[in-house]
Amino acid sequence: MKKFGCITALIVILGLAIFGYVRFYYPFGEGVKSGELNYVVHKGVIFKTYEGKLIQSGIRSKAAGAIQSYEFEFSVEREDVARELMLNSGNTVQLHYTEYFGALPWRGFTKYIVDSIVAVQPVVIE
Repeated sequence: MKKFGCITALIVILGLAIFGYVRFYYPFGEGVKSGELNYVVHKGVIFKTYEGKLIQSGIRSKAAGAIQSYEFEFSVEREDVARELMLNSGNTVQLHYTEYFGALPWRGFTKYIVDSIVAVQPVVIE
C-alpha cells in the first residue's frame, strides 16, 4: 500500500509539473503585429514589467452597435527592446511576439510577449 501511495504521488507531481510547463513556458504561437504604438510603460508593485499597447488599423465591435479599435496589449521582457519602443511611441511599428497560454507576474501582465522590433515607420505629418 505504501508503494502504491508513492507511485501515485510521483504521478501527480509529474502531471502538475507538465501542466505548469505547458501553461506558462510552452510557446503557444508566434507572429507579427503591425500598428501605431500607443505607449510602453514600466510599471508594477512587486514585479516591475514593461507593458504596452499597439493600435491596429480598422474597427471592430465587441457588442452590437458599438465601435471599437483593434488594440493589442503586450508585455516586453527585454529592457533594450522596451527602451527602443519607448523612443518610437506614436510611430507605426511591426512587432514580433510569442504567445503563451498563461501570464506570469514576473514576465508581464499579458500572455503576449514582444521579443523584437521588425520595422519602424515614422508617422509623416502633411
